[in-house]
Amino acid sequence: MTLGILLIFGLGTQEIMLIALIVLLLFGGSKIPELMKGIGKGVKSFKDGMSGIEEELKSDPKKEQATSPAEEKK
Repeated sequence: MTLGILLIFGLGTQEIMLIALIVLLLFGGSKIPELMKGIGKGVKSFKDGMSGIEEELKSDPKKEQATSPAEEKK
C-alpha cells in the first residue's frame, strides 16, 4: 500500500533514500523511534475516530439526513 502512495507522488528509490538520510540527520538515530511511535498513535486515534463516526451513522440513520446549516439558523 505504501508503494502505491509513493508512486502517486512520483518518488523513486533515490528520492526516498535522500529523504530518509535528511530525516536521520535532523532527528538523530535515537529520536526516530519516538517520532514514529507518535505518528502511529496519531494514525490509530484518527482511525478510531472515523470508526466511531461510522458506527454513529449506522446506529441512527436519521442523523445522516440532518438539515442544512442554513435551515438550522431559522
